[in-house]
Amino acid sequence: MKLFERPNCLLNRRNRVQLFTTLLMNLISISHGIGVGWLSPTLRKLQTPLSPLSFELVVSEVSWVGSMLGIGSMTGNILIGSILGRIGNKWCLLLIAIPHSCFWFLVYFANSVEFLYVGRLLAGITGGGMYIVHPIFLSEIADANIRGTFSAMVMLSVNVGVLVGYIMGTHLAYHLIPWLVLICPLSYFICVLLFIKESPMHLIRNGNFKSAEQSFRHYKNIKDSDPLSDQDKSMEEFEKMKIALTKGEEFQDKITLKDFVSPAALRAYGPAAVILIANQFSGLFTMVNYMSDIFAQSGSTMDPNFCTIIIGAVQILGTYVTTLLCDVCGRKLLMLISTGGVAVSLTAFGFFTHYAGIMDMSEWSWVPLVLMSFDIFLGNIGLVGCFFVCLVEVFPVKIRAKAASMAIVVCSSFVFVMLNIFPLCLAHWGISATMWSCAGVTGFAFVFFFYFLRETKGKSMLED
Repeated sequence: MKLFERPNCLLNRRNRVQLFTTLLMNLISISHGIGVGWLSPTLRKLQTPLSPLSFELVVSEVSWVGSMLGIGSMTGNILIGSILGRIGNKWCLLLIAIPHSCFWFLVYFANSVEFLYVGRLLAGITGGGMYIVHPIFLSEIADANIRGTFSAMVMLSVNVGVLVGYIMGTHLAYHLIPWLVLICPLSYFICVLLFIKESPMHLIRNGNFKSAEQSFRHYKNIKDSDPLSDQDKSMEEFEKMKIALTKGEEFQDKITLKDFVSPAALRAYGPAAVILIANQFSGLFTMVNYMSDIFAQSGSTMDPNFCTIIIGAVQILGTYVTTLLCDVCGRKLLMLISTGGVAVSLTAFGFFTHYAGIMDMSEWSWVPLVLMSFDIFLGNIGLVGCFFVCLVEVFPVKIRAKAASMAIVVCSSFVFVMLNIFPLCLAHWGISATMWSCAGVTGFAFVFFFYFLRETKGKSMLED
């Protein structure tokens, strides 16, 4: 029982409501992941005469079906980012369920490729909005000693959804999947509506102090039956929060353009840009969307859909390892291992596919699966798993929130570019040259990080 009394134990009495809230929120993360993973095996079916729909996709249409997620993500970033402070976290959490539900209706009723375009756009809006509101809401309700774990659960839940999407897209009928997946966003919407309260910080900022106190007591699991000494101690914490949010901002200078060209800011832009470029142009997220096509062109005789499911499991493992090592080994070491490992894995994958095209490699059919597993695992322990934490910590404190938000919008634009050009590169360059290009970008990132990326483990959020 002493284990449950530790402050960093998720089942500690104080942390239980926060954990329950995080799990409910991640229903939409899982559902979003299913939408991402489902596309990979489904796209291969839609490009054949046996397409479950009344039409067959060509390469140019495939690239747009894939890349509309990126446009939607940018839209979701900007939309939720602009209304979050006005309407609050809870309303934004509710809103992101609506476009995702519409996505699955469009998938079911699709009678032309335009249905899929709009559906993927809506799915992207949910994903883009989720990556804005989830971290902010969790930072406002979670205790500092468990905040990192809760934040990591977002990507872990997305990757669980991706694996489920791979399996469903492979083994279930096209028109059955939407009705099964719709259970997630609908359950999420009802749970948020009934069980999740607005964060105390947002309520304080809007002057609603009574509701803020109730919200604070709810998320810290403070009961009227608790000893008065414990209640008084907790309410002192609430009063400090209220003073900081209502008076602290009066003494802070407003952010100006000059703050974005300060020496500290200028030093941050280089590492931030390389983090963004390496995260997307390494192909890690793009390959998740097109994994079945990659294995189909790899020269392996193994079932592409089976290989894709294995990759989904490896991706979950990589993200989980990040939650264990990020605060132990540090960000820079994980980013170096990640970029170096991805560069080597993709280079080797490219050589295998090159030689598979000119000689019989059937006895080595397992090699593409092993190489891609290394690529995805090593990519997730650094480039994916440490992405948000590195991006936030690299900026100076005064512009951190705004700069990180703008960086996420830029990242979403890169998502669109990569999802659009990747199938075209496979068609025109071939799989080998495409993999070598991604390896070259990641290799450059490895060299850059080795010389210029600062270690930020243990860095206070109050320092530059």
